[in-house]
Amino acid sequence: MGALSHLRVLDLSRVLAGPWAGQILADLGAEVIKVERPGNGDDTRAWGPPFLKDAYGENTSEAAYYLSANRNKQSVTIDFTRPEGQKLVRELAARSDILIENFKVGGLAAYGLDYESLKAINPNLIYCSITGFGQTGPYAKRAGYDFMIQGLGGLMSLTGRPEGEEGAGPVKVGVALTDILTGLYSTVAILAALAHREHDGGGQHIDMALLDVQVACLANQAMNYLTTGNAPKRLGNAHPNIVPYQDFPTADGDFILTVGNDGQFRKFAEVAGQPQWADDPRFATNKMRVANRGELIPLIRQATVFKTTAEWVLQLEQAGVPCGPINDLAQMFADPQVKARGLAIELPHALAGMVPQVASPIRLSETPVEYRNAPPLLGEHTLEVLQRVLGLDAGAVAAFKEAGVL
Repeated sequence: MGALSHLRVLDLSRVLAGPWAGQILADLGAEVIKVERPGNGDDTRAWGPPFLKDAYGENTSEAAYYLSANRNKQSVTIDFTRPEGQKLVRELAARSDILIENFKVGGLAAYGLDYESLKAINPNLIYCSITGFGQTGPYAKRAGYDFMIQGLGGLMSLTGRPEGEEGAGPVKVGVALTDILTGLYSTVAILAALAHREHDGGGQHIDMALLDVQVACLANQAMNYLTTGNAPKRLGNAHPNIVPYQDFPTADGDFILTVGNDGQFRKFAEVAGQPQWADDPRFATNKMRVANRGELIPLIRQATVFKTTAEWVLQLEQAGVPCGPINDLAQMFADPQVKARGLAIELPHALAGMVPQVASPIRLSETPVEYRNAPPLLGEHTLEVLQRVLGLDAGAVAAFKEAGVL
């Protein structure tokens, strides 16, 4: 049994941040009921290509994007713009521990599905709202998407080549990182609310905002600004506080060197055939290397081009200096460590036979992550969930379907 197998989650969210939180809870054993619009479902079902292929190599209806965030869930289609649908969702919420939603501020109140309305019928409900800007403030009613938040929230000012270099300019991260981080923070908040409920009783409303999360995750860069008043600039792949800590060219490509202290720098200098660097007052300490990065980095680049990436990785690892290659995703999934950790898995799928998945990184010794079912087809579990959870018979469900509610 999973650690959260005693819990039921009603997932009214779509796209990524909310579904990501729901998938984490589902992996940990929670029963997650995903409520979707009849006919269309989660927006990401159509966010392709690529789509999952069937046994004949033809596209199925399932977009790869959707498949990334909806494992272990049950899909129920309910049109809650209609009174009958609203009643069904309220009844599900009355029997749930957690609700996740990412509608615009006030968007669910018109349907009687806001926190205050559901709290009245289930005081123990933990209700997690995820929006772009939160429930308060001048931007509260604005829509917020990951790309926009990466820009507004400062991340893109730190990402990309420095001014003056070819290709300079702000760049977004290659995945919707703000959405992912918001899903993670939302999961932490939900677990904290559960702990409170177990000790003191009662649910609560969780107000999560993509912007809040993005600002919080600026970490040392935010503190670099707050302690100096100087806004950090783009440094490409370089680190603002550590040198050398970036990519360097090799005889057959590039590799990443991450020197974390002065001892590691001395070892690197020896492997590079330049032991004098470690005694040079300009480079002997990290503080001085940061101050003199403009002199040191060209020297390192001149040295690294004489060995292949594999040679650098082997020799530096033997010396205890952290480093690594720059893999594409094919190389990454072929990496022996990635394989050893079982990070690529497959689950049975109704349309494709099997569907690939990326494994959860959570490793619990006593209550391990469960992989119970693939991301569901649209409405795949409507009949089963409404019968099991709400006690409806097949005739009642058929009547709702005939009326277009399901």
